[in-house]
Amino acid sequence: MNRADLGKTLRDMRVACGKQAKVVARSAAMSPSKLSKIENGALTPSVLDVERILEALEVPAEIKANLAEAARRAATESTAWRVYRRTGLHKHQEDIRAIEAGTTLLRVFQPSCIPGLLQTPEYIRAVQQSSELSDDALEKMIGARLRRQEVLYARSRSFRFVITESVLRWRLIPAPMMAAQLDKLITMSRLPNVAIAAVPLSAPMPELPTSSFTLFDGRLAMVEIPHAEITTTEIRDIELYAAKFDTFGRIALSGESMRDFTASIRDDFLKEQEIS
Repeated sequence: MNRADLGKTLRDMRVACGKQAKVVARSAAMSPSKLSKIENGALTPSVLDVERILEALEVPAEIKANLAEAARRAATESTAWRVYRRTGLHKHQEDIRAIEAGTTLLRVFQPSCIPGLLQTPEYIRAVQQSSELSDDALEKMIGARLRRQEVLYARSRSFRFVITESVLRWRLIPAPMMAAQLDKLITMSRLPNVAIAAVPLSAPMPELPTSSFTLFDGRLAMVEIPHAEITTTEIRDIELYAAKFDTFGRIALSGESMRDFTASIRDDFLKEQEIS
């Protein structure tokens, strides 16, 4: 069941129950305009929204459980990377850029690679090598990702990144290029609206890092797994990722400690280049 079908079902049930929209909205702790958007398919309701509406309609428990599950599926979407490659990864980058433009607080947890908003062109190219893109598609992808980085200079927005030490050490590009990449991290961390924290491998792990994810305010979570990108607007799912972000943020190095830590790894890459 998609968003439109779910909304129509809720509207039909309300009409069948003979209840006015404003009465149901008040009982469901939401504005009449929000209920109208849900019923018309203009807004994807959270599972909690659906549960509250169904409670206001006093529907049987079995129907409530079925529609709550439908709401959970409607709030979560999975798109295979091969689909993005077929339609153009650069177009997907532009879609993400549009989402970022409307985000006040962006949080990124990355245990796999340097976050896209902080990558150098050389690093972007290395990350995409396994995507089997044509030269033209790769150049478009690099250009689109670099354009996304312009949002970091918007002082009205805040960016928080939590990465693991392994990300700083993965040898995706030659040593001098890795040194330049880490220099970029250090430089970007000095922007007043950008906070970058690094979790050292020596820190006790509070839980498994699992997948990388991005939180756009408290309204959307975007999760990357090997074969697909998963997005969810379900509040309880977003809160789960926000809690993981905070958990690793508490044991991460930040500020000058992060910069000193990153600089020491950068210097190791530079020494390696000198020896070779």
